[in-house]
Amino acid sequence: MRYLVLIAAASLLCRWILGKWPWDYLRATSPRVAALRRARSLLGVAPEASREEVIAAHRRLVGLVHPDRGGSKEAMQEANAARDLLLAELPAPVGGESD
Repeated sequence: MRYLVLIAAASLLCRWILGKWPWDYLRATSPRVAALRRARSLLGVAPEASREEVIAAHRRLVGLVHPDRGGSKEAMQEANAARDLLLAELPAPVGGESD
């Protein structure tokens, strides 16, 4: 009985401090969620970033990793893929706007 109380207390403490239950850490994240997290990290944007913020962040990154400026083709492709993935997650632009 003592162990059950300790486990329950540890679980509550984990939830209170970290904001997640201990068993939430055992679940695998979906590949899509992991890809979105990596794309946001690469571009340096928040999850709630707008279309304009994603495009501006992509332009800043491309300025650093473009092959003509000493970057690599792979880094450029990764930046483009991150931009495309994040833009695909956003709602379609209103009024028929395009990039």
